[in-house]
Amino acid sequence: MTVHFIGAGPGAADLITLRGRDLIAACPVCLYAGSLVPQALLAHCPPGARIVNTASMDLDAIIAEIVAAHQAGHDVARLHSGDLSVWSAMGEQLRRLRALGIPYDVTPGVPSFAAAAAALGAELTLPGVAQSVVLTRTSGRASAMPDGETLAAFGATGATLAIHLSVHVLDRVRDELTPHYGADCPVAVVFRASWPDQRIIRATLATLDPAVGVGERTALILVGRALAAEDFDESRLYAGDYDRRFRPVGTDPRFPE
Repeated sequence: MTVHFIGAGPGAADLITLRGRDLIAACPVCLYAGSLVPQALLAHCPPGARIVNTASMDLDAIIAEIVAAHQAGHDVARLHSGDLSVWSAMGEQLRRLRALGIPYDVTPGVPSFAAAAAALGAELTLPGVAQSVVLTRTSGRASAMPDGETLAAFGATGATLAIHLSVHVLDRVRDELTPHYGADCPVAVVFRASWPDQRIIRATLATLDPAVGVGERTALILVGRALAAEDFDESRLYAGDYDRRFRPVGTDPRFPE
C-alpha cells in the first residue's frame, strides 16, 4: 500500500502528468482538495473508488482516512492543486505518515505560476532583464512569513516575482515594490489560471487598482520588467557563432565531434 501525493495542476483538467492520471486510475481511494482541484479529474478514478473531498476536513481526519486505507491495503491518490513543492501542506502529512510507517511517494504537477506565465504568453527570465523567479507570498492567517522574507527584500533583487495568496493586499504589494521596481514596472494579476473562467488584468505598479482583488480567493500576481520587455538581448544559446556540444563551431571547437 502506498499513498501517492499527486500535483493536480493549476486548474485545467488536462494539465496533469500522465503519471498522475495513471495513479489516480489505479487507486481505490482518492482524497482531493475539492476547493481547488477540478472535479473532472475524478473521472479518472476507478469504478467503485472511495472519493473523499478533504476541503472541510482537518489534518487528523485526513490522516484517519489514510490509516483506514492502509489497514485495508488500499493505495491512496492524494490530490493537491498545482505542484506539491510549495504551499501544499504536504509536509505535515508526510511527517505524520513517516511516524506511522505508512509508505508514500510524490508526483509533481504543473505549478500555478507556470500556468499564469503561459496565459500571458511570457517568459519570466529574459537575458539582461531578469534571470531569477522568486515564488513568494505575504503573511496570512495560516502561515506567517519568516523574518527576512519580505517583498522589499525580494524586490531589491530585481527578479521577477510570482506572489501567491496575496490578491487581497494588492495595495501593500504596490506600495512595498514601487521603490524597487519603479512605478512603471509591469504587473499582471491572473485569476484562476487555466480554468475556463480565467481572467487577466495587466497594469503597472502605478496603475494597479487594489479593488480588482476584492472578493477573490485565488489569483497570482506577477511583477517584473520581463513581463513587457522587448529590448532584451537574444540568448547566446542559439547564436550562429556560439560553440556548443551539439553544434560545434570554428576550427577549434570546445567539443569536437
